[in-house]
Amino acid sequence: MDGIHLLGEWYGCVADMPEITRADALRTLCMRLSDDSGMSIVGESFHQFAPAGVTGTVLLAESHLAIHTWPEHGFVTIDVYVCNYTTDNSAKAERLFQAIRDALRPQRAKFQAIHRGGMDA
Repeated sequence: MDGIHLLGEWYGCVADMPEITRADALRTLCMRLSDDSGMSIVGESFHQFAPAGVTGTVLLAESHLAIHTWPEHGFVTIDVYVCNYTTDNSAKAERLFQAIRDALRPQRAKFQAIHRGGMDA
C-alpha cells in the first residue's frame, strides 16, 4: 500500500526529561500529539524499563507510531508510518513526527523518509 515511513534517530535529548524516562509521560505526549496531528488512534502500548527508558507504540487507523528511549544516552528512536489508501496522510505523519521532535528537543538528529508500497507493484 502506498505510504510514507518517517524514521528518526535523536541524539542529545535531555536525559532526565519525564517524557524520555517515564512510560506514563511519554504515553501522554504521544497520544496527545497523535490526536492533535489528525491521526485516528485505535490502540496503544507503552512499557517502562528499570531504572528508566521506555518503548511504546500508538496504533493508528493510518498505521503506527513507534518510539524507544535510552535516557542514559540521551537517545531516542522513532518511526511514524502511514498508508495513503483512501487519502494522503503524509502531512499528518510529518506534523506528528515534527511535534514529537519539538517536544523532545534533540541536539542532533538523523532522518530518513521512505516511500513504501505503490499500487503499480
